[in-house]
Amino acid sequence: MRNILPRSVEQMSSLLSTLPSIGPKTANRLTFFLLGRQEGELEEFGQAFINLRKNLVTCSNCFLIAETDPCVICQDKQRVQDKLVVVEEPLDVLALEKAHFDGLYHVLGGQISPINNVSPDDLKIKELLSRLEAGQFKEVILATDPSLEGEATALYIDDQVNRIQKEGKLKGIKITRIARGLPVGGDLEYADELTLARALEGRSTYSARD
Repeated sequence: MRNILPRSVEQMSSLLSTLPSIGPKTANRLTFFLLGRQEGELEEFGQAFINLRKNLVTCSNCFLIAETDPCVICQDKQRVQDKLVVVEEPLDVLALEKAHFDGLYHVLGGQISPINNVSPDDLKIKELLSRLEAGQFKEVILATDPSLEGEATALYIDDQVNRIQKEGKLKGIKITRIARGLPVGGDLEYADELTLARALEGRSTYSARD
């Protein structure tokens, strides 16, 4: 079939289709949506793309993408300084901020995944351990994804933290894992076995009067 689309339209659709969750049909719809915008709006889009990575740094403390080093979270002395949550990606920080988490963060930059050739050395785990040894943290919250890779990452970190505690390099740190289970509004019949098992494991005392 002969391609009847102008080269610029074809190029934009091709680029958009490389984005996560964007297939060829959605890419085409987005491209034609953009074609219907005013010239000024398109220039604003283009400038936003050009400026996306300008003036950005990675926080040398928590490894969050930021405009300053240390980032605004690490600089904030009003946050709880002895509580650290370990996440996989910067987007996880945004989710926890919306949930009003008030401690500090450590971004690993991914999860252990042998099938994707991602080993512990490819993540910011050594930096995490060094940070724990140098800091005054009382609790480390493992907030990796509830997937096989996320669980493997959490187990590895737990093992490493326990190892250095046994070596006497640090002590008194409590390691916790975020609760996993049924989402609010979800139907029990559609939950998978693993989710149900974790929901049962994480059950707590209930009273309608509480």
